Amino acid sequence: MIKSMTGFGREELLENDRKISVEIKAVNHRYLDLSIRMPKKLAALESQVRAVCKEYMERGKVDVYISYEDYTDADSTLKYNEALAGEYLGYLRQISEKYQLEFDVRASTIARLPDVFVLEDKNVDEDTLWHLLEKPVRLASEKFAESREREGEHLKKDLLGKLDTMKAFVGEIEARSPEIIEEYKASLREKVADLLADHAMEESRIAAEVTIFADKICVDEELVRLKSHIDAMKKELEKGGAVGRKLDFIAQEMNREANTILSKATDLAVSDAGIELKTNIEKVREQVQNVE
Repeated sequence: MIKSMTGFGREELLENDRKISVEIKAVNHRYLDLSIRMPKKLAALESQVRAVCKEYMERGKVDVYISYEDYTDADSTLKYNEALAGEYLGYLRQISEKYQLEFDVRASTIARLPDVFVLEDKNVDEDTLWHLLEKPVRLASEKFAESREREGEHLKKDLLGKLDTMKAFVGEIEARSPEIIEEYKASLREKVADLLADHAMEESRIAAEVTIFADKICVDEELVRLKSHIDAMKKELEKGGAVGRKLDFIAQEMNREANTILSKATDLAVSDAGIELKTNIEKVREQVQNVE
């Protein structure tokens, strides 16, 4: 089964008054570029998250977004900075004495000053956090992989259809090639006959000219290689897996053969078939960029 490089997966877990949401989405990329964004509280678990995600993906620019909400009362603690409060009090006393102001500082005044009281998150055991986080990460990854597989099936059907169309145009060129040579031979014989009038024609000279022409327009090798590339791509599509890079290489080889066929074309029907062939190859090249 082939996979698309675009995909999306989301999972949410609410357990013990803690909620974790995981969202994964991806677009095309030559290699695996995995970006993980999560709260600072979960930062120590990034390597575990990355390891789980890599089980479900091999290529693509993948963004993972993780949010964490804790509704428990025990998750935060209030810290009193006694040293800082003392400094505030000392400076306020200096101001009062220097400017002969009434020293009317109350405890509530000190309490409202910055950082005297700070609400801090309590440290939560990493194993406990990973126990909560692993399940939604894995489930989101599974949904992400399933969405890629569904899109991959659509890509596979589309690519196989285009390959069949290409094979049909290859058949047209194969069937037309011998006819071109016979038509050229007949045309050449007619021209020579007009020029020579009553003189006898040298069949060997005509045969030699036809041979040179046939050699110039011969695309047998290109057609054989093109059919081989089409069959190879079909085989890779049926085999499945992370075949995107291999398909891209095969498509480049197809394009090379199509260009050669067009450069040798001297017949309108062959030129038309060659143009259609190249158009379909370009479509295939675009599509395989989406395959993992």
